[in-house]
Amino acid sequence: MFVPTHPTPGRKAADKYRNRPAYPANRRDAQTHNLRMLVILGFIIAFACVFGTYVLHGGNIGVVAKALPFEMLTIGGAALGAFIVANQPKVIKATLRALPAAFKSSKYNKERFLELMALLYEILQKARKEGLMSVESDVEAPAESPIFSKYPNVLNDVHVMEFLTDYLRMMVSGNLNAHEIESLMDSEIEAHHQEAHAPIAALGRMAGGLPAFGIVAAVLGVVNTMGSVGQPPAILGAMIGSALVGTFLGILLAYAVVEPIAGLIEQQTQDAAKEFECIKITLLASMQGYNPSTAIEFGRKVLFSTERPGFLELENHVKGKK
Repeated sequence: MFVPTHPTPGRKAADKYRNRPAYPANRRDAQTHNLRMLVILGFIIAFACVFGTYVLHGGNIGVVAKALPFEMLTIGGAALGAFIVANQPKVIKATLRALPAAFKSSKYNKERFLELMALLYEILQKARKEGLMSVESDVEAPAESPIFSKYPNVLNDVHVMEFLTDYLRMMVSGNLNAHEIESLMDSEIEAHHQEAHAPIAALGRMAGGLPAFGIVAAVLGVVNTMGSVGQPPAILGAMIGSALVGTFLGILLAYAVVEPIAGLIEQQTQDAAKEFECIKITLLASMQGYNPSTAIEFGRKVLFSTERPGFLELENHVKGKK
């Protein structure tokens, strides 16, 4: 049997777009750099104001510096141990993955959502013109689809592709109505939200415990001081001061380091949730009979204003992708 060696038209289109870069890497790198600089600037302001004011008031920074390593070992070790005890391995791993990501710029920007909505428009337009069964091959093998391959950022996101293709598959099967699919979508989005929120909750608990561990370190320092009551007042004063560094350090780490990082991760989680909501609203609008242009307009409206493309901007982008 003769087998043609030249690629099929669909494979040609897939290869053309698969190797095309996503939005410019240097732009994403610049955004990540700016975010890191803001985080570093925030830490510098917080620590400079706290320690600078202490020094300006005549405080002896040497007392703090001398006690710092021991207090850090006590507070940090207790907090780390409690963190391990309080969280399942999957939450610990998710937290370790989320920490580096917190210092990178969010991938959920306007370009990302333009790409997502252009994909939704194209797949819904094909279903409208040729019937829902025409997209079955695209849904079953997205990597080989000439449509999906045009949008590498969406195609390479496992969670988004699973969510999108699962519900397109349900639409093709025709066994569920819009209300039933909406209920399933809500349940899956809620499960995704809970999973993504686990590292935030874990860091929040750690931030809540750090002041208490600071008090523990301070109490141990006072106990140590009470065992040296025969020492001169100057030595006792230094020992009490070192003990109080524990309370100070626990509160500082909680509210100037751990809790702000948890807040940063939470904001990125909210950005990620918008992508699922956009897909949900767009597909449901299509199931209710709206044309693809109107359906993606429904999806556009759920996005945050800072990442939401304008009406004409979206329309021109979609036309440019066709």
